[in-house]
Amino acid sequence: MTASEPALTGRILIADDNQQNRELLEAYLADEGHEIRMAIDGRDTLDKMSEDLPDLVLLDIMMPRLSGYEVCQQIKQDKAMRDVPVLMVTALKEMGDIEKAVAAGADDFLTKPVHRLELTTGVRSLLLVRHLSTGRDRLLAYGAEGEGTHAPGADRK
Repeated sequence: MTASEPALTGRILIADDNQQNRELLEAYLADEGHEIRMAIDGRDTLDKMSEDLPDLVLLDIMMPRLSGYEVCQQIKQDKAMRDVPVLMVTALKEMGDIEKAVAAGADDFLTKPVHRLELTTGVRSLLLVRHLSTGRDRLLAYGAEGEGTHAPGADRK
């Protein structure tokens, strides 16, 4: 990001059962101005999302109660949550793991150990998509409201 580029920040939910991993991701992202929340397992992730929808979820795959795959599938199947990008962050490196994450609906995939630049670049890209999508939805809703108030032929006498 150059000095002339505006900062793109958002509300990020970091979901990982390992405290050190959560703290590392938070340290990398807090400097970017993001609002960070934490979840300690799969169930906690879904509970926190239903309380306050984030702009992005960083989701570990290997977690207790519900795996990251299961959480991602539930997010993408829920009408209220499905547009929230999910960035899988995991120590799993096999192609089958990546394919399973994509099949679950993951928007991107990073392997541990996470490199700061790779993380911040991926987060920035997914937040940009999220903000553009949210803005588009607001414009479409506004346009639909406007069309509803002026029925075709209403100006005619």
